[in-house]
Amino acid sequence: MSVQVRTQVSLKPYNSFAVDVLASHFAEAQDDQQVRQALSYARAQQLPLLLLGGGSNMLLTADVGALVLRMASRGIRVLEDDGERVVIEAEAGEAWHPFVQWTLAHGFAGLENLSLIPGTVGAAPVQNIGAYGVELKDVFAGLTALDRDSGELREFSLHDCAFAYRDSLFKRESGRWIILRVRFALSRLATLQLGYGPVQQYLQTHAIEAPTASDVGAAICAIRSEKLPDPAVLGNAGSFFKNPVVSAELAQRLRVEHADLVAYPQPDGQVKLAAGWLIERAGWKGYREGDAGVHRLQALVLVNYGKATGAQLLALAQRIQADIARRFMVELEIEPNVL
Repeated sequence: MSVQVRTQVSLKPYNSFAVDVLASHFAEAQDDQQVRQALSYARAQQLPLLLLGGGSNMLLTADVGALVLRMASRGIRVLEDDGERVVIEAEAGEAWHPFVQWTLAHGFAGLENLSLIPGTVGAAPVQNIGAYGVELKDVFAGLTALDRDSGELREFSLHDCAFAYRDSLFKRESGRWIILRVRFALSRLATLQLGYGPVQQYLQTHAIEAPTASDVGAAICAIRSEKLPDPAVLGNAGSFFKNPVVSAELAQRLRVEHADLVAYPQPDGQVKLAAGWLIERAGWKGYREGDAGVHRLQALVLVNYGKATGAQLLALAQRIQADIARRFMVELEIEPNVL
């Protein structure tokens, strides 16, 4: 067996919250064969299997009695290129932001608004990651996944994945599918998404009148760096709560009480509220209790100042949820997976 299994391994280096918990068993898979070997090992040892990508979308609240399998496969390939449309395939273990930078360096547009999002390529479809007007589903061209139940490979189309806001089939059927590689439909002719004010402001400030995809990527990196802490410096998982979607009636009642309510009408008549605005208005921005806190610049981000446990961070999140429900009659949903 080529895959190496270690025991009693700290997961602190492998989760962006830098929570220090132990995995009873830990392995890294460099290719499909090692993924299958890890599955066989887990079955033989009667161990649960926990998949790990970049560890940027999870909160670990206790030691993990399982085989934690970190997807570490690498590789980027151009599958199709007709001079305009380009289909790129990337292995699940590729780090997301360097992959985005690779596409921009080669003149391929489409992923620039998703710059600087932590995590890996394989984890991106699970959450249907999105930012600044673009979601992964908008550039999705297919993926290959291993069915843990049958051991068979399956190809997924856009329709098969059932993507929704920060959701997908893979999230709803957690534990069944292991995403091995993902394909993206990009373009050499940039159709840029510039609808967000901060992006337009950056381009104007830098006197960029005819922006390229790389210009937009640079703008997104600058905006995110200004608002969001670097997980390598301050433990966090990015946005901790989803933006809630509420009825138009509730949104209108809130707007009467709060004229500056940040709200976005949806095609189905509902209204998406900015979770960060709700949390900041409730006074949680910059709050700290021990080493668990809310970031001083972005109320949507919970942070670990050093030695916070996952349980302490979760308790803080639950207090925020209860307060927002009491103040605004809005239920906030946690975005990372809580384990």
